[in-house]
Amino acid sequence: MAKITIKNLNKFYDNGVHAVKDVSFEAQDKEFMVLVGPSGCGKTTVLRLIAGLEEISSGEIWIGDKLVNNVHPKDRNIAMVFQNYALYPHMTVFDNMAFALKLRKEDKPTIRKKVDHAAQLLGIQDLLKRRPAQLSGGQRQRVALGRAIVRNPQVFLFDEPLSNLDAKLRVQMRSEIVKLHRHLENTMIYVTHDQVEAMTMADRIVVMKDGVIHQIDTPLDIYNNPANMFVAGFIGSPAINLMSGKLEARESQLCFVTDGVCVALTQTQQEKLKSYQDKAIVFGIRPEDIYDARFDSMADAPQKVMALCDIVEPLGNEYHLQLNVGKNDLTARFDPKELPKAGEQLEVSFDMAKGHFFDPDSELSLI
Repeated sequence: MAKITIKNLNKFYDNGVHAVKDVSFEAQDKEFMVLVGPSGCGKTTVLRLIAGLEEISSGEIWIGDKLVNNVHPKDRNIAMVFQNYALYPHMTVFDNMAFALKLRKEDKPTIRKKVDHAAQLLGIQDLLKRRPAQLSGGQRQRVALGRAIVRNPQVFLFDEPLSNLDAKLRVQMRSEIVKLHRHLENTMIYVTHDQVEAMTMADRIVVMKDGVIHQIDTPLDIYNNPANMFVAGFIGSPAINLMSGKLEARESQLCFVTDGVCVALTQTQQEKLKSYQDKAIVFGIRPEDIYDARFDSMADAPQKVMALCDIVEPLGNEYHLQLNVGKNDLTARFDPKELPKAGEQLEVSFDMAKGHFFDPDSELSLI
């Protein structure tokens, strides 16, 4: 297998758009790395540059110990799975999967063995004589995966392969791709705009916006320690609550104060943020770290505020509440215990030990 090394990669288009801006990262051998970000952030462009489908403007792409900037796509020993499957409609499943092997002029018994092995791995042995039009979306996706597997490449590249599937099938295919990675032990780079896919599949995540990498880390480290406000807001569902305010000294404690909110920081937070006293700051707290004050035993450092329950969204195992706290609209994630009704006033607790603070100008994390 092989490590992928990207050094100072840039991509300019003829219309002047700077789509990829000085991107650098390493996908280690056998690692499952996910590039995630909103539409237009440059993640698919990076993937296509690695594949050789687009020409780089500057920078270096290494596959293993080989610089591949000027290497033809077919000679890079990579396999790419596209969003639209890209199957040949006039060919059977077998012929679609065997096509690349036939181009290599491999003998028929070897082709049959490799296709049968991939089909068994993906559970599509009974579909080999069908054509793509006779397959469901999930079956077509498996064929596209099988076509990549038979080539036994050093690197797999996935370009939003599950976006055309329904929600239930996406969950199933996520698991299958993770199992496939564990079985094949190839290096895989996976592009998606879905942060749930990124969190559940990746060994490490690369978060991008506007052609720039904002953070590279494991899923849990990115979730718990976002580098800036964009990463904090993009990773997590429902999204983190962000409130603009300032830090003030109240009764010998440093407190975050904004309309309808006055909450004391933990001792550790006060020590790290004392230079921000009487200055503007942004406070972030995730929905699961807001509790009904009657059931706040999970909070490490509870601070209580009054809120108006605006909307209650029952999801069975949990409830999402839209709360009005002063001029701030917050989302809370409650267990289905004794729930408030829409329009009801209630006291909620913030778990301040889980709070995040950001500089309002640079938007970088302060703690």
